[in-house]
Amino acid sequence: MTIVVEKLELGGSGRTVMVKDTIDIAGHPTRASSRALIDAPDASRHADVVQALLDAGCRITGKTSLHELAFGTTGLNAWTGTAENPRYPGRVPGGSSSGSAAAVAADLCDFALGTDTGGSVRVPACCCGVFGMKPTFGRVSRAGVMPAETSLDCVGPFAASVDLLIEAMAAIDPSFDTLPTVSGVRIGVVPVQANPEVLATLEAVLEASDFELQDAPLPGMQAAYDAGLSVINRETWNACGHLVATGLLGADIASRLQAAGNTTDAALRDAETIRAAFTAEVDAALARCPILALPTMPDYPALVADAADTRAAIGMTAFVRPFNLTGHPALSIPFEGASKLPVGLQLVAAKGADELLLAVARELVRRLEQ
Repeated sequence: MTIVVEKLELGGSGRTVMVKDTIDIAGHPTRASSRALIDAPDASRHADVVQALLDAGCRITGKTSLHELAFGTTGLNAWTGTAENPRYPGRVPGGSSSGSAAAVAADLCDFALGTDTGGSVRVPACCCGVFGMKPTFGRVSRAGVMPAETSLDCVGPFAASVDLLIEAMAAIDPSFDTLPTVSGVRIGVVPVQANPEVLATLEAVLEASDFELQDAPLPGMQAAYDAGLSVINRETWNACGHLVATGLLGADIASRLQAAGNTTDAALRDAETIRAAFTAEVDAALARCPILALPTMPDYPALVADAADTRAAIGMTAFVRPFNLTGHPALSIPFEGASKLPVGLQLVAAKGADELLLAVARELVRRLEQ
């Protein structure tokens, strides 16, 4: 399984952690699973999140593979090889943090770190049947993380249980506080178009959770998704566009980057207008229901054999990318559909309410296990 690109042994004797190879570890190169960065110099210092893990007594045991330059949703990578999906063999592991999700699913570590710019933690968490969280934008330090400049990207953890996810967040977020009570919390269910099996699975989960439910439509989601693509395209071009000239990028990434370079200033201005409008829309929904719920992905993960056109697979992020645009915290809880394939329940909370988000996820899981 092409999950670990470099084995390491750093830190104490606590939880074992693997780290996506867009996150600096001192003395080791950060290559983002790209041949174009084969000669990258060793990082001179740890990323802040790596130092936080070490300060918490964690033991870092490896760097994980990813969709090249973190610019794809399937996890397919012709240079490093594609991480096998341990729990759902033959299915894509999701991108871009494919190796980190697969490492947790394969029990190679207690938890792993990924990054989420357009769903890149939540999508692979869903595909591999594990928990994954995107914190509130800006809450967890990105110092020492590729790309250096972003208005979308967040470092977030993967874990096999919600309790380990909470422990991981406490390790990487110095401001992380005690989880609040969830008594009286109402969940707003966002209506979406998705695979009927996905919708039926999550409807049953939410009904069984015994939380009060209420419809919470978000009519601006499609516009937010499109705006999110414009922003990620411009920001990724700014960070990585110069690598096209090396001729060393995978064909899928080279073509997508070249297309991203055509993002106009007008499109970016429109995207920022939509960002403001959709943020207000989500905030208003959260004022009525402190947690929103919708699928992580609109369908089951594709077969690797059917996923060669990575640009065609971008729709996997239809329900996650809008919350990168707004910066709200969101996480994915793993379930299975009638076809015994992975389904993710995505929960979203107000900015800064990461603790409430995790408290509701923990309580929902506990209720379903009773």
